[in-house]
Amino acid sequence: MGKSDGCCSTHLIDGDGNFNVAGLDNFMKEVKLAECGLSYAVVSIMGPQSSGKSTLLNHLFGTNFREMDAFKGRFQTTKGIWLAQCVGIEPCTLVMDLEGTDGRERGEDDTAFEKQSALFALAVSDIVLINMWCHDIGREQAANKPLLKTVFQVMMRLFSPRKTTLMFVIRDKTRTPLENLEPVLREDVQKIWDAVPKPSAHKETPLSEFFNVEVTALSSYEEKEEQFKEQVASLRQRFFHSIAPGGLAGDRRAVVPASGFSFSAQQIWKIIKENKDLDLPAHKVMVATVRCEEIVNEKFSSFIANEEWRQLEETIQSRPVPSFGRKLSSILDVFLTEYDAEATYFDEGVRSSKRKQLEEKLLQLVQPAYQSMLGHVRSGTLDRFKDAFNNALNGGKGFAMAARECFEYFMSQFDEGSAEAYIDQANWDSSKVREKLHRDIDAYVAAVHTAKLSELANMYEKKLNEALSGPVEALLDGASDDTWPAIRKLLQCETEKAVAGFSTALSGFEMDEETQDKMLLRLKEHARGLIEAKAKEEAGRVLIRMKDRFTTIFSHDSDSMPRIWTGKEDIRAITKTARSASLKLLSVMAAIRLDDEADTVENKLSLALLDPKAGTTNKSSSMDPLASSTWDEVPASKTLITPVQCKSLWRQFKAETEYTVTQAIAAQEASRRSNNWLPPPWAIVALVVLGFNEFMTLLRNPLYLGIIFVAFLLVKALWVQLDISGEFRNGALPGILSLSTKFLPTVMNLLRKLAEEGQKHANTGSQHNAPQAAKSSQSVASSSASSEVTSSENGAEYSSPSAHHKLQ
Repeated sequence: MGKSDGCCSTHLIDGDGNFNVAGLDNFMKEVKLAECGLSYAVVSIMGPQSSGKSTLLNHLFGTNFREMDAFKGRFQTTKGIWLAQCVGIEPCTLVMDLEGTDGRERGEDDTAFEKQSALFALAVSDIVLINMWCHDIGREQAANKPLLKTVFQVMMRLFSPRKTTLMFVIRDKTRTPLENLEPVLREDVQKIWDAVPKPSAHKETPLSEFFNVEVTALSSYEEKEEQFKEQVASLRQRFFHSIAPGGLAGDRRAVVPASGFSFSAQQIWKIIKENKDLDLPAHKVMVATVRCEEIVNEKFSSFIANEEWRQLEETIQSRPVPSFGRKLSSILDVFLTEYDAEATYFDEGVRSSKRKQLEEKLLQLVQPAYQSMLGHVRSGTLDRFKDAFNNALNGGKGFAMAARECFEYFMSQFDEGSAEAYIDQANWDSSKVREKLHRDIDAYVAAVHTAKLSELANMYEKKLNEALSGPVEALLDGASDDTWPAIRKLLQCETEKAVAGFSTALSGFEMDEETQDKMLLRLKEHARGLIEAKAKEEAGRVLIRMKDRFTTIFSHDSDSMPRIWTGKEDIRAITKTARSASLKLLSVMAAIRLDDEADTVENKLSLALLDPKAGTTNKSSSMDPLASSTWDEVPASKTLITPVQCKSLWRQFKAETEYTVTQAIAAQEASRRSNNWLPPPWAIVALVVLGFNEFMTLLRNPLYLGIIFVAFLLVKALWVQLDISGEFRNGALPGILSLSTKFLPTVMNLLRKLAEEGQKHANTGSQHNAPQAAKSSQSVASSSASSEVTSSENGAEYSSPSAHHKLQ
């Protein structure tokens, strides 16, 4: 027994098959195994000699088993069976390192100990690790298949069923995915189980009653040491609490208490040593098995290295190979024929079995290339179908006819291509790839079908948009009694045109009548939806439209000329007419009327808004007819503006147009005032009565008439100069302000003109008198010139009231 680094170990069974009872007892005391009760697990490992079993255990469980020194050559390092305690794993776990099988030291004929130790490991252990090389998967000996077969058969006869976990550890994993290797191993184990003869008690017992099969893979320790250690560390985690439910050995049965482990192991080994059924197979069969296996491996390796195959495999990765099936069948036939020639004299049963094994391995190797070839045929056929189909559609051929003709032609093309890829030695079926091509073509045709139908639908919907949007907006803008009848007529006309064109376009798709009717109905609904959407859009701007219409009618006469308020217009009538037109617009926009159903929306609005007194008188109750959220004859889905909203909009409309009416009234009043300067009749009568005495005074004194006449002339001159009627045309207050600024300059201008006229008459009289002295003449000329300059200067400043007005 040895102990180092916290790991205790012992040589349980030596190379001659002697059981080390004392060593096991000391080991149990050292690890205190008896105190564990049922809380312990036993793990063992078996596999070919020098396959790295001890190395794996040392890294996996922290043991110190002796490892082979690669620099000294390959030789036997583990003899018999060694037992050790795993370091740092709970619960207590024991691990057994078995002597490697197929060792050179024991030779071909001495494999009894190998099978005995393997059977012992299966009987004692909860978990058995089967160490094997990745490239040996499929071999009878390297994969321990004969060994497992014999072990299964004898184990059922010797021991009561217990649950053992078989974990196949694949060493030096290659690029082949574990997902592909695991099913092969599981199938092999199941086949071995099904093939072994079973006693009557276990005739129907499934493999799962005796074993759980697990598969794991590890990278090369020598080439990828760090990756190997990481994978081993990950695998180590699975052995923690391995006997707990869900663990590697969570469903084990018939567990021996830890205190009786030593006695149980001794008795099991004794029974195994005395069993005669574990002898070697017949020498002839064994030699045939080994030799045929060697030939199989040799031919398989030669095939892999074959230049023709390698070139074929490389080419098929990027493009299809003409006559692929014929070429590959010829290569396979060459190697199978060579095998038959070399294995002719061996046992027929073994020879046939190994030939089948070689054929399966070769076919398994070339199957990816075959699948690649089918993939190229499928993808090429699909691409050519797409091009031909699109060209047929662009050429004007009907959709259904183009799809049908192209499908039939290119499926036949695929059948020809898959026939060229067929391998004689294989019974492979290309139906799955053909079905996939079928699905791909159907999917592409369905996608194009959907795209084309969508394109057609969008095209005709766009045509309807162009044909309906503008006219409907114009009709709604000029709302009248004929608005909705005109819209219905427009809808019917444009819809019939669009449906006729769309129906003709759909005929090439050979659709069923129900589907076609649905699409045509959808187009009709789209047209109605366009009008409804446009109506809703215009309803949102109804207040602006009402104000625009009111302003247009109120501010323009029947000839569409701007209205001038002279005082003769009937503003009340004009306002009522403008409001009636605006109310007409509101009633038209209140509901969608595409179904030609009569309603009383306009009457209700007119009675409630234009003539509320009449509406109240005609009804027995005083309830507001617009105090509702729905119209009686109009469904809610067709309602654009509810009665309550109409009332609110009308109130807002009246408030915003009231200013326009007020301005018109003010302008009319101003015009009347500017055109009427006579005093009222009563004032004229008062003047006559009260001014009778003054009138008589004027008759008795004619001089007063002269004074009055002169005053009249002065007032008339001021009236003309000041343009009093023009100033008061814009109102009294603006006229008074303007006259106040012009009055004084105008009076001064009149006085200046009178002075100039007097001066002219004086100069004319002096010219008829005798000539005066030169000095006197010069003085008069100087005075006249000075007067003209003064007159000219004053004239520039006070030329006329109108000129002054312009300067102002």
